[in-house]
Amino acid sequence: MSVTAAQGFTAAGIAAGIKDSGGPDLALVVNTGPRTAAAGVFTSNRVKAAPVLWSEQVVKGGAITAVVLNSGGANACTGPQGFQDTHATAEKAAEVLSAAGPAEHSAGEIAVASTGLIGVPLPMDKLLPGVEKAAAALSEHGGEKAAIAIKTTDTVHKTAVAGGAGWTVGGMAKGAGMLAPGLATMLVVLTTDADVETSALDTALRAATRTTFDRVDSDGCMSTNDTVLLLASGAAGVTPGYDEFAEAVRTVCADLARQLIGDAEGASKDIRIEVINAATEDDAVEVGRSIARNNLLKCAIHGEDPNWGRVLSAIGTTGAAFEPDQLNVAINGVWVCKNGAVGEDRDLVDMRYREVKITADLAAGGDSAVIWANDLTADYVHENSAYSS
Repeated sequence: MSVTAAQGFTAAGIAAGIKDSGGPDLALVVNTGPRTAAAGVFTSNRVKAAPVLWSEQVVKGGAITAVVLNSGGANACTGPQGFQDTHATAEKAAEVLSAAGPAEHSAGEIAVASTGLIGVPLPMDKLLPGVEKAAAALSEHGGEKAAIAIKTTDTVHKTAVAGGAGWTVGGMAKGAGMLAPGLATMLVVLTTDADVETSALDTALRAATRTTFDRVDSDGCMSTNDTVLLLASGAAGVTPGYDEFAEAVRTVCADLARQLIGDAEGASKDIRIEVINAATEDDAVEVGRSIARNNLLKCAIHGEDPNWGRVLSAIGTTGAAFEPDQLNVAINGVWVCKNGAVGEDRDLVDMRYREVKITADLAAGGDSAVIWANDLTADYVHENSAYSS
């Protein structure tokens, strides 16, 4: 599992002292080739962290030889010094990796990602020695330690793997709060040993994120640091068909996205919202997001109350095509609302289990979309008010 499941990658996760807890907080992933193709997608927030701005430029070159990731500090809203610190991180990684050989590394081909509290400068006196320590700990079996080192409020580390005959796609993710598009407050590194060119990586990654990470909507809050990278080493010597490769990337992204919702801050319910019979896919997504962000509904789900009226209320705030007297809503398979009015007996809805399924039928066309969300709990409020996260 994780980023070292594919051939041609090493990784490490260490404690550099960035977190006050002393826990693991620095990860390093290195592509040992022979190919160093890469693609990436980032937050659509107009307020972007320094490492996002840096890595956006790196990705434009089409090659990434290594990724440095830290938890314990977002390096967002830290001014010019924040960007200089990101540059210094990449320079340090290039220096220590080049010294270790056999390949030369350039800072311009090293991506950087950070997560943690916004507005606090990173302790570079700890981070830079940490990069050297991580480089010394690199291993073909280091993927799990790297996944652990990027956790913030996550309760578990998140990894996934898929692939085909003779090739693999692996990945790791962090994220438990500020989960809303574009992307979610997450850092994701995906790796593959398939021999795939940059253009195909970019197309596959964008297609995958559009229907996975971009459709996770936990709390409606968009992060400044979202980063998803896909690196190809070519070490397997296999070039799969595009469709097969793209499906493997989508599978790993979907697995990781589902794990993000499953670990959302304070959540006790995972909510699968499927909008069907929409006039367009965009309409389906808009309606799904509106339902996902309705706090009254999220509280009702937490209380195991199948309050379908709140679903209709959320649908009504959108610009999607529908007629109010043709709307249908099912909760866990029971059509509690039919034609915009009372349907089957709501007491038939069993909401004892973790996953809750909401189906919203717009009766306006043939398109659909699925959005994942979670309930709103007192634990969520506590976690985001009792301390900085």
